Amino acid sequence: MLYRKVPKTGDSLSILGFGCMRLPLTRAHIIDEERTIHLIRYAIDNGVNYLDTAPAYHLGRSEPLVGRALADGYREKVRIATKLPPWSVRTRNDMDHILEDQLVKLKTDHIDYYLLHSLAKESWDTMLHLGVLEFLDHAKRFGKIINAGFSFHGNLATFREIVDAYDWEFCQIQYNFLDELNQAGTEGLKYAASKRLAVMVMEPLRGGSLAGHVPVQVDKIWREAPVRRTPAEWGLRFVWDHPEVTVVLSGMNQEAQIVENITVAGEAWPGSLAPGELALIARVRDTYTSLMKVGCTGCGYCMPCPAGVNIPECFALYNGASMFGNRREYAFHYLTRHGGITGDRSYAGLCRNCGRCEKICPQHLPIPAGLKEVSTSMEGRTFGAKVSVLQCGLWIIDRAGRLVRIFSRKPNEGDTADQEKITS
Repeated sequence: MLYRKVPKTGDSLSILGFGCMRLPLTRAHIIDEERTIHLIRYAIDNGVNYLDTAPAYHLGRSEPLVGRALADGYREKVRIATKLPPWSVRTRNDMDHILEDQLVKLKTDHIDYYLLHSLAKESWDTMLHLGVLEFLDHAKRFGKIINAGFSFHGNLATFREIVDAYDWEFCQIQYNFLDELNQAGTEGLKYAASKRLAVMVMEPLRGGSLAGHVPVQVDKIWREAPVRRTPAEWGLRFVWDHPEVTVVLSGMNQEAQIVENITVAGEAWPGSLAPGELALIARVRDTYTSLMKVGCTGCGYCMPCPAGVNIPECFALYNGASMFGNRREYAFHYLTRHGGITGDRSYAGLCRNCGRCEKICPQHLPIPAGLKEVSTSMEGRTFGAKVSVLQCGLWIIDRAGRLVRIFSRKPNEGDTADQEKITS
């Protein structure tokens, strides 16, 4: 296993992190606990020392399972990363309560890497208004979190704004050879690194879409390489080839995936891909692009949309669902990111057909017509109902957590977070 250092602290992290959003499931579609704990501990025994989870993963079941997996001395071998969900925060005190709940679930007295989850412009502005930076300072001062960061799904301008707003130790971005110009992209990666932030990468394989059963046209190009590698290895090596990347997260839910990824993580030095190999990856990227339903490059010239549509991201998810066939995965991301779950509503169906975007698009795309296609394909008649159901589910998880905290307090015991604020 290779390791890279966090620039501001010198902390040595495995270049492969274990993502706990897509854990193995039983036939009843609940986490296969025995198998998951075995996989996590196998990864740790073979050098992985960074685990990433969140309250929303597996509808609240991921964090407690990670806590159980790290019993028997495994907690001391790893850094835990988890996240503060903006959609569950209504007040400044909510932040303290959520963190206290996470410490209990994870069976620890501190979180090594704590992120504000899935930030974009609207959620960032809201969290700022509610006092999130003071919360981070307070939690760090009392040793409840060690390193502060954020995960991101907005545009480059917002990414720069957030990077510059606080003395972060790290950030987490979506990055792969198809997303060099999407969201934070390569420019954001380099900008964060220039500010001495560690960069954790999520979706290096687009949720597994860049591995497994790839299109015939793509498979033909991979087979031209003098060195035979799986599509997954090519995708991971592309990300690790960037010296600005600290950790690459992989949602490993099969034994073979872990073995392969750990093997590659022992060889993938930054800058180790030859020019010919990079050219091959570029051809694969271009082939994927040619297969897209909408030829959007993600440049963002069409933004902001007067109706609030996140045009580049809607097209990106629509293209992903079309190219890779994993429609449920992309539909879920579309619903959560654009249905008003993690920020303001920004789905394609909001388009008012004003035509402003079409006039300024460098690619001269028929954007309103494209958004209509996206709406038909990704939303359908039940979109609003699905949003309501998911919001209700998250609300139930949030309320359940609050009730557990209330009834787990000892008699006459006040709010620990509030007491600390008074004494500080």
